[in-house]
Amino acid sequence: MNYQDFIRPELVILIPVLYFMGKLLKASRIPNYRIPAILGVTGILLATLHVVATTPLHNLPEIAMGLFVSITQGILVAGTSVYYDQLKKQWHNSREDVPAVYGQENKSLH
Repeated sequence: MNYQDFIRPELVILIPVLYFMGKLLKASRIPNYRIPAILGVTGILLATLHVVATTPLHNLPEIAMGLFVSITQGILVAGTSVYYDQLKKQWHNSREDVPAVYGQENKSLH
């Protein structure tokens, strides 16, 4: 499976937008636990803006589908940006731990 099976190609640009928005929010006074929710709501709003601008919404089924697509796409792009941030942090933390572990092992061998 490919991420494009889930996230519309035209909405992939929202992932880095939300990632950098999260970085700005992290530097602000907003508590960290609120940042994913803010990014989720922002992702949904931006996806809704895209759907409204590009999709004919003339009847109730079209409106319902547009709402469904907006919510799911917004959650997916926000979730992907938060997931990327966590992967980056974990990768950075694991790389900091490796030299210390190897340094301790090498000392015990000599």
